[in-house]
Amino acid sequence: MQQIKHIFFDLDHTLWDFDKNSSLTFEKIFNLNKIDVNLNDFLPIYEPINFKYWKLYREEKVTKSALRYGRLKEAFDGVGVTIEDDMIHHLSESYINELTTFNHLFDGAFDTLDYLKDKYELHIITNGFDSAQNKKLTTSNIKQYFKTVTNSEMVGVKKPNPKIFNFALDLAKAKATESLMIGDNIEADIEGAHNIGMDTIHFDYKDAHSNHKFKRITNLKMLLNHL
Repeated sequence: MQQIKHIFFDLDHTLWDFDKNSSLTFEKIFNLNKIDVNLNDFLPIYEPINFKYWKLYREEKVTKSALRYGRLKEAFDGVGVTIEDDMIHHLSESYINELTTFNHLFDGAFDTLDYLKDKYELHIITNGFDSAQNKKLTTSNIKQYFKTVTNSEMVGVKKPNPKIFNFALDLAKAKATESLMIGDNIEADIEGAHNIGMDTIHFDYKDAHSNHKFKRITNLKMLLNHL
């Protein structure tokens, strides 16, 4: 990877430990609103539903509001708990507001970024919402590592749409052939970046996808073996 000058990171599920922070957020808002649901029952139902809704959102098949409501409604239905619509909307807003108060990163994030920052220009490309993603970068104390941050609301499209990658490259004054994308989602991050000529490394933090053609790591510090 001697030609690489720019490294683009996804944020959620790549640097920012979404699963852990999300679990802590649900614990907090359920307690505050006296929602009698066991998290050990709720989260295994919620997480694949959330993944499904984000895929639909990337494909512009659901709106932001439909995503936020639908994932909670389906998850509560899945654990057999009836929650009134007004409360679901309230929980949806509370979840967004509280999520960014937690700031757990994946193991090795700071060490990896410290190693990379003097060797490459670092950037973010995220499908997350503008205000939320900026808060995550700030509260987790990693914003200073990144020269540019591109999110889907700025561009009007989401990964894997080539427009968001090209926008990010233009913002960074980078060429695709000199750039590397690191992310957890094979379709959105890896195939999307690969299709416009960027190099890629898949961050497979659950160690669940070993049968594809792309370079793969299961821990952030493994990046040091490539870079």
